Amino acid sequence: MRGIARSFLAGLTLLVAACSGSDDGIVRVVLAGEGQDLTNSGLRLAPGAQLARAATASGLVTFDAGGEVIPGLADSWIVTDDGRSYIFRLRNARWPDGTAIDGRTAAASLRRAISGLEGTSLALDLAPVAEVRAMAGRVVELRLSAPMPNLLQVLAQPELALRTNRQGLGPMMMEDGGEGTVDLAMRSPSSRGLPEDEDWAQDFRPVALSSASAEDAIAGFFDGQSDLVTGGRLDFWPLADPGPLSRGALRIDPAIGLFGLQVVRTNGVLSTPEGRDALSLALDRDALIEPFGIAGWSPTARIVPPALYGDANVPERWTQFSLEERRSEAGRRIASLVSQLGEDAARVTIYLPAGPGNDRLFAELDAQWRPLGLDLVREERRASAEIVLVDRTARFAGPRWYLNQFHCDLDRGVCSPEADDMIAAAVRGRSELPMAQIMEQAEAQMLQEAIYIPIGAPIRWSLVRGGLDAFVPNAWAFHPLPPLAQIPN
Repeated sequence: MRGIARSFLAGLTLLVAACSGSDDGIVRVVLAGEGQDLTNSGLRLAPGAQLARAATASGLVTFDAGGEVIPGLADSWIVTDDGRSYIFRLRNARWPDGTAIDGRTAAASLRRAISGLEGTSLALDLAPVAEVRAMAGRVVELRLSAPMPNLLQVLAQPELALRTNRQGLGPMMMEDGGEGTVDLAMRSPSSRGLPEDEDWAQDFRPVALSSASAEDAIAGFFDGQSDLVTGGRLDFWPLADPGPLSRGALRIDPAIGLFGLQVVRTNGVLSTPEGRDALSLALDRDALIEPFGIAGWSPTARIVPPALYGDANVPERWTQFSLEERRSEAGRRIASLVSQLGEDAARVTIYLPAGPGNDRLFAELDAQWRPLGLDLVREERRASAEIVLVDRTARFAGPRWYLNQFHCDLDRGVCSPEADDMIAAAVRGRSELPMAQIMEQAEAQMLQEAIYIPIGAPIRWSLVRGGLDAFVPNAWAFHPLPPLAQIPN
C-alpha cells in the first residue's frame, strides 16, 4: 500500500496544487494536543487516532461532515417495529487481504470490537446490544435487550470500525509521513465496492494529519502552515481569538456533552452531599464563561441537558431562587460544615489543565466561591486534587450517555451505585417504566448525591482556512477527513 499511496500522492499533488490553499495541494490538518499516537491500532483512541481510524476503516455506518449518520460498509438497514433488532445489508466489497466481506466476517469483527471495549464508557453505551448475528450472505443483525434509538450514532464511532487482522476498508489509505505526520489519500471507488468512476481522482486531494500543542498549532495556522486546526477547547481559546486576525477562520461547534467538575475525593466540605451541592448552588454559570465572549454557549445546573428528555418537560434546577438566595443558602451550609469539621474543611483542591483559558476559569471560580469561606487551591497534578475538570463531547444525544460517564465501574471519582443499578435494570429490559423516566430518576439520584458540579456544554473550536468548504460545525465536534479531501467546485 505504501507504494500505491506514494504514487497517488505525488500525482494528485501536481493535479490539484492550483486548487488548494497551500502551495503543494495538500490539506494540512493539525489536532490541538501534542503527543497523540495517530497510528494506534488498538481501541483506546486519542482524537487524532479517531480521525485516522474513521478515514481508513469504516464501520457499518459512519458520520458525514455535518455529523449525520450515513452508510459505511452497510449500504442499507432496517429497524423492527419494537426497536429491538437492527438488520444491516453489507455492500459487495472485499477486505484489504482480498477476502469477501460477508455477514460472518463483519459480525466477528464487530463482536471483537465490542469485547475489546470492556471497561470503557463506550462499552456501557453498547450495553443494550445482546447479540451480534451473522445472517445469510452479506447480512448482519444486532439484537437488543431494550430499544436504543441512538444505536446508529454509537455504531458510527471510530472504535467500532470493522477490521480483520487490524486492517479495515475505509475511504482513505494511510502511510507514515514522518515527523509525527500521517499522509492519507482516497481509495478508488471500485476498491471499496462502489461504482467505478474513471475521473474520480480529479475530485480529491491528499490530506496530511498531525498533532501539536495548542500554542504551536494556533501559531502555525496564523503563519500559514496548516489549513485546519481542530480539537480546540476552552483552555487555549484566548490564543485562538485574537480579534480581527481570526475573523472568518474561527469556527465554534454546537457541541453537546459534559463541562463541569467531578468530585474525586470527599474531604472537608466535600465529604457530604450537602456540602458538594452547595458549591454547585452558588455558581453563576453565565458569569464563568462571559469573559470569553463565546456566543450561544449553553449553561446548565443538571447533568443531562433538560432538552434531551423530550416531552418529559424536565425543568432546569433552582430557577425559582435568585442568585443571592442560592448563595446565601450555600454559605449557610459551608459555614455549618466548617464549624463541625474545623477550618481545614474549607480548603478545596482543584485540577484544571494548563492554559490561559483555564487560568481565567480558575480565577472566576475562586472569585465566586471565596465569599462562601472556601479556600480554592489549584493543583498541578490531577492525582492531587479533590475536584477535577470534566470536558467531554457526547457520543450520542441521549440521557444515558451523560449518566454512563459517572458509572462506578469507570472509577473516575465519586459515583452512585443506586443510579447505576436503575440504568442497568432499564438496559436489561427489566423495568416497566419508560426509559426516559428511569433516566430522569437515575439523574435525580446522582444530583442528590452531588457527585458532579455541572457548568454547561463543552466548548470546541477550530481554525479553518478559507476554501475548506467541507468543514461543517456539528454537535459531536468531529470532523472526518474524507470530506476535507474533496476539491471544492
